[in-house]
Amino acid sequence: MDPILIGEVLSVVMFFGIICVLMLGYPVAFSLAGVSLFFAGLGWLLGAFDPSNFSSLASRYIGVMLNEVLVAVPLFIFMGMMLERSGIAEKLLITMGRMFGTLRGGLGLSVILVGALLAASTGIIGATVVTMGLLSLPAMLRAGYDPRLATGVICASGTLGQIIPPSTVLIFMGDMLSGINAQVQMEKGNFAPSAVSVGDLFAGAFMPGLMLVSFYMLWMIYKAIRDPKSCPALEVTPEERASLRKDVLTSLLPPLVLIMAVLGSILGGIATPTESAAVGAVGAMVLAAVKRKLTLTNLRGCMAATANTTTMVFVILLGASVFSLVFRMLGGDELVASFLSNLPGGTLGAILFVMLLMFLLGFILDTFEIIFIVLPITAPILLMMDVDPVWLGVMVAINLQTSFLTPPFGFALFYLRGVAPSSVSTRMIYEGVLPFVGIQLVALATLIIFPEIVTWLPNKLYGN
Repeated sequence: MDPILIGEVLSVVMFFGIICVLMLGYPVAFSLAGVSLFFAGLGWLLGAFDPSNFSSLASRYIGVMLNEVLVAVPLFIFMGMMLERSGIAEKLLITMGRMFGTLRGGLGLSVILVGALLAASTGIIGATVVTMGLLSLPAMLRAGYDPRLATGVICASGTLGQIIPPSTVLIFMGDMLSGINAQVQMEKGNFAPSAVSVGDLFAGAFMPGLMLVSFYMLWMIYKAIRDPKSCPALEVTPEERASLRKDVLTSLLPPLVLIMAVLGSILGGIATPTESAAVGAVGAMVLAAVKRKLTLTNLRGCMAATANTTTMVFVILLGASVFSLVFRMLGGDELVASFLSNLPGGTLGAILFVMLLMFLLGFILDTFEIIFIVLPITAPILLMMDVDPVWLGVMVAINLQTSFLTPPFGFALFYLRGVAPSSVSTRMIYEGVLPFVGIQLVALATLIIFPEIVTWLPNKLYGN
């Protein structure tokens, strides 16, 4: 049998085999590497794989370890952990609830705004959902909110850290797309390709992030008008009103200053993402010290949590490198390129298929698993079709945000289920997030129709 045909068949079976192994609950990194090595050995026996190709893995691993851009990942994670443990997120939620709670739907609006602020200052989805679930959900239920609406708005707002900078997902995608874009441009004969940086992706995601927040708020306002019983106003005592101005200055202003320092320095070209992440980490420690929460216990806890999260992500990345290499050497990339090129609708048809594939995988896989598996396979073909790499990265980020929301395996749903009272059923949580999944799809359609929403700010700041 033709070795090329054998390799293509093995690459397809390997892809679905890895998904099956992951669904069985085995560790992601070892599943990716282990299954890939098995199929590489099988391909070697059948004459479809040359084991000498593994020599390129060493340079790939060294490149990851020496990549200064990826240093921003543990720094941003540490910043988020420190802000969460210092109680800043808790105080921010209480203050915003007092500001908007006297309006119908005001508590929901405050949750959305706090979710956006926490996304821009912490970017840790699990911590954000749990914090808002512990603090906002009981207050919303006491105020008479529909449990479906309350849980839906908390889950959706908690996942904004996926798209609003500084997002760790955007950092990894920026690094990946930079290398893929350079390779594609070289293949096209452009030996001086324009670089795609993490700053480009941050700038590209800024306007879509604000658009998504606006869509959430419009839905909340619609519910307040059409179904006021589902989101009644909150009663605020005179004592709480009297202390509101002081609370705004002490709770809202410090995170805003930190956000402006981090994002402003990146978007303004003053500092690299890594340098800005260092500023953010130090700034979070300063805010914790001001609130007298910079204790040795909290510091150790933040450092341990940062190490655990960072290790998990990077080990998945290294395992995914084995998968990408084996898939490519078996000829899977050429098979995917042929398939996407022959889809009806040309470039748009290929984009819609990739987006649909990622959306469906979001039901069963985590975000990092999807981008490390699917993006190296599909991005080169889409960029070869002249798809803008920044636009593609933002589209993927918003699409994969739904992986945290879509039942039955959305991680945000599990986070909230763990802290929600027994009176709120799992079915209520699932039903509550469905309108927000629809909003995500509307946002994706809007960006397809108007790609300038993504590309305008990067072009304005950095040129074409």
